[in-house]
Amino acid sequence: MIKTRLPSCSILLLAGGRGSRMGGQDKGLVIWRGQPLVSWLHAVARPLTDDLIISCNRNHQQYADFADQLVSDQERDFPGPLAGIRAGLATARNQWLMVLPCDAPLIDRPLLTSLHEAAFRAPERPLMLRQGQQWQPLFCMIPLSIAPFIEMAWQNGARSNRDVLLGLGADSLELSPSDPRLANLNTPDLLARTSGSTGT
Repeated sequence: MIKTRLPSCSILLLAGGRGSRMGGQDKGLVIWRGQPLVSWLHAVARPLTDDLIISCNRNHQQYADFADQLVSDQERDFPGPLAGIRAGLATARNQWLMVLPCDAPLIDRPLLTSLHEAAFRAPERPLMLRQGQQWQPLFCMIPLSIAPFIEMAWQNGARSNRDVLLGLGADSLELSPSDPRLANLNTPDLLARTSGSTGT
């Protein structure tokens, strides 16, 4: 059997938002091309890790089929993706945490492998994807060794994952601005244009 797992890497799928751009629907469970959005990421990430985590704040039973662990924000009122990342860091079983948003169903294995390989070149620093001048902070690799510094930033009021990771010396993996794999299908209109379906 060909070994496919990424060494020392837990993977966190972020599905914990309030879904305001989806009219309040749970974004990870919205149907796209016949399957929930989260299932597309699960199909790519599942073979790559022995620790697949989903950050969700509702519909835990539905998400449980897609993960080894579920985590939720400790704070009320959906404080943003950094809260889910913080929860993922607290429960991850490996030395690295790869973070992916649940509304990016076009990711593929080469992208995740490249992200993993780039992070290991500077193992004490986080890494984010970047397209030209645009950072993509929800596609990132975080070494668990810096979790205490992220927690300190959170306690000091930080809520931007991008700003926190840049403050910790984040490296970048550069992708083309037109790379379709990073498409965020986070509105009903985007879903309709790519699949012909807006329902759940």
